[in-house]
Amino acid sequence: MQLQAILPTLLCSLAIAGVFSSARALTQEEIVARLESAGYSQIRQAPSGKIKSFKAVKNGQEVSVIVDSTGHIQELR
Repeated sequence: MQLQAILPTLLCSLAIAGVFSSARALTQEEIVARLESAGYSQIRQAPSGKIKSFKAVKNGQEVSVIVDSTGHIQELR
């Protein structure tokens, strides 16, 4: 079999593998590290559904935050 014949299939497979490998959820440790680097302390996960929500302290006040699968942090008011 010639390389030219399988090249399109090979490239497509590599592209699909790259998409799926980069689309993983953050681990608990990665989320805590992101929260700490954003200035939060005393971080603990709050019971919730599919969204990861946390209680933490920032600037001396307890806040509730959510972290999405990309690591974006949003404080709840």
